[in-house]
Amino acid sequence: MNTIKPLKSASSLLMLLLVLAGCSVAPTYERAEVTTPTAYKEVLANSSNSSNWKEAQPSEEVARGDWWKIFADDSLNEMETQAMAANQNLKAAAARLKQSRALRQDARAGLFPQVNAGLGANRGRAAPASQGLPDNARMPTSTTYNAQLGASYELDLFGRVASIVDAATADTQKNEALFQSVQLALQADVAQAYFLLRELDAEQALYAATVELRSKTLKLVQTRFNEGDISELDLARATAELATAQSESLGLARSRAVAEHALAVLLGKTPAEFNFQPRPLSRIAVNIPAGLPSALLERRPDIAAAERSMAAANARIGVARSAFFPRLDITGAAGYESASLGDLLNWSSHTFLLGPLLSMPLFDGGRRQASVDRAGAVYEEDVANYRQTVLNAFKEVEDNLADLRILRDQTQAQDNAVQAAERAAKLSHVQYREGSVSYLNVIDADRTVLQQQRVAAQLDGARAKSAVSLIRAIGGGWDKRSGSETHMAKAD
Repeated sequence: MNTIKPLKSASSLLMLLLVLAGCSVAPTYERAEVTTPTAYKEVLANSSNSSNWKEAQPSEEVARGDWWKIFADDSLNEMETQAMAANQNLKAAAARLKQSRALRQDARAGLFPQVNAGLGANRGRAAPASQGLPDNARMPTSTTYNAQLGASYELDLFGRVASIVDAATADTQKNEALFQSVQLALQADVAQAYFLLRELDAEQALYAATVELRSKTLKLVQTRFNEGDISELDLARATAELATAQSESLGLARSRAVAEHALAVLLGKTPAEFNFQPRPLSRIAVNIPAGLPSALLERRPDIAAAERSMAAANARIGVARSAFFPRLDITGAAGYESASLGDLLNWSSHTFLLGPLLSMPLFDGGRRQASVDRAGAVYEEDVANYRQTVLNAFKEVEDNLADLRILRDQTQAQDNAVQAAERAAKLSHVQYREGSVSYLNVIDADRTVLQQQRVAAQLDGARAKSAVSLIRAIGGGWDKRSGSETHMAKAD
């Protein structure tokens, strides 16, 4: 009967510990609420102004993540592939992700017993006073050999270890999302740098034509001056206009060189290794519906990263709270210990140690409460950051939708301006040859043509880059599961 009572007590204690091991003091995680509009403002404002556009679905063979293929540009496709393979910032982000996964594995190791083995020898001599002997007493020197296997395990009372694992898991997921964010940013940067380079090529082509035209004009003016039809003033003005066009063309060449070097670095190359042959940008007409606003929360990697950061902070509140509760560590060791190396493995030399250690801090001057308060404040910060990230995401989508809408209308107006300027320049040349206007009218008309053509080329580049920015703002690519599609649109 006396034996049964200890067994019942041990069983009751074991059951209690198992129940406690299933408890957790971490708060239940719920994603912070954010206000999601039913539709984008720009979509509603522009829903009745799309009669001049027709939309075409991307080819089904185009991979959903390769959003840049909607531009149907082989050079861009090749550059994106090169950047994914060689960009150093992307490789650094991949290395950070590996670090995070290793930290998660390190945290998961706490769920399992830790086992170690040891082999050693100790040689020593006790002090005479410790044995109650006179100070001059002779004490023998002894050697002890030992070999043992040890194990330790923390019974996860109140979910401390589980909360650590949850936090590390959320951190890993956050870094996975951040890697996707870096990758998307790189893809967009490559596309925008590519279109900028081609935009500058288009402007340089305009200047090349302008220089050629002004060279011919200068020859004509020189001939008329030699024949005494005009004064030297017109000749000087024609010479100045030609030199001005040549100077501005060289300024564009400088800007193009810088843009080419920037693109080379994005591709993981030195500027000396990269050479992009001039290729003027042609008009790219795109219309990319942004889909439902609610889908943005699922597709933007930076929003996913902010949400996972919030989840990790929530789990760390549980880690901080668990410090107020007991901690149970079970340790054990078994092995051999002998004064003679030859007798070390004899059964009579075996030893063992087994015992639980239940510990609980009683007073720490408020340190544990400070840890809980700090963890709660970090969570509140992450909630605010998450909501701000969502707000910024909606702003970026609206900005780029507005850009595309306004740029479309501006391009149409600019085309009219170019046509009118070209017509005015032709008339001024005719009237000058007839002697009805001065050469200043010709100069002014030619300048206007070049200016309006440059603005048109810049608008073409701005539309291409805004299309890329919108795709980046909506999370990159398109996904039927999210209820939104990305389209290529062509002018009728």
